[in-house]
Amino acid sequence: MRTIARSAVESAHRSLDQLGETPLWCDKERVLWWLDIEKPTLHRLDPATGQHDARAFETQFLGSLALAGHDEKLIATDLTLNRLAVDGTLDPMLEVDAGLDNRLNDGRVDPSGRFWVGTMDNQLHRPNGKLYRIDADGTAHAMIDDVIVSNGIAFSPDGGTGYFTDTRRHISWRLTIDPDDGAIIGREVFADYSRTGDRPDGATIDAEGCLWQAFFAGSRIVRYAPDGRIDTVVEMPVTNPTCLCFGGPDFRTLYVTTARKFLSDNQLAAEPLAGSLLAVEGIGQGVAEHRFVFS
Repeated sequence: MRTIARSAVESAHRSLDQLGETPLWCDKERVLWWLDIEKPTLHRLDPATGQHDARAFETQFLGSLALAGHDEKLIATDLTLNRLAVDGTLDPMLEVDAGLDNRLNDGRVDPSGRFWVGTMDNQLHRPNGKLYRIDADGTAHAMIDDVIVSNGIAFSPDGGTGYFTDTRRHISWRLTIDPDDGAIIGREVFADYSRTGDRPDGATIDAEGCLWQAFFAGSRIVRYAPDGRIDTVVEMPVTNPTCLCFGGPDFRTLYVTTARKFLSDNQLAAEPLAGSLLAVEGIGQGVAEHRFVFS
């Protein structure tokens, strides 16, 4: 097994995020987008120039973020999924879990252009959440229920395999998906941390079809081979890595969002990079993010 020391991890931007999440590399713009869910802010960084822009939103929480056609984006505010136009206009598309103390959380577009997004319980213990599939016509289909905190959504390059995590159940599943209609035709436990209490969080897939996953409160990232074997561990200089993606012109930079949430003053003093966007160079080969396709 390969171990990457924390000395290989660098700061890409000191954003001081309370709950940094959902990093996405846009291959057209060659910039990185990510969220601070709890502040709630949308960040944009051009690594070539160092230019950083931030937009605050008038909502309690931001949630998911995805690239879409026409250079637009999908962005979640509380329980509403919105279409974010190039000019910054926010157009609500749909609402899920109405009436529940939930919010939208992790999401990702599959190779067929469908957006998969999960909800989570704001109290972090009730199984009120669901995993949804959003089709091109804007309809939402509940695919998995009885979820506490949705996370770790990722897809194999051919779209036939998906991954989904319930962080507060400490379990990740491998899903068999029909690429044609998006139906889940099989589900099995991929990684079970219910005995140790480890918290698998956001994830991404590399060019070899391996799953990279951050561990909240675990100070590490791991890479799983398709058979579930861990072959790489990246030691992080922060307690709370949250999510990750590959980016850069050649998709060889692993970007990692982090969180200051739940850390004491003493921990924050000992972790100056907590809440920063971090980067690790040359440890894997990523692929471009898929874009949501509007009908």
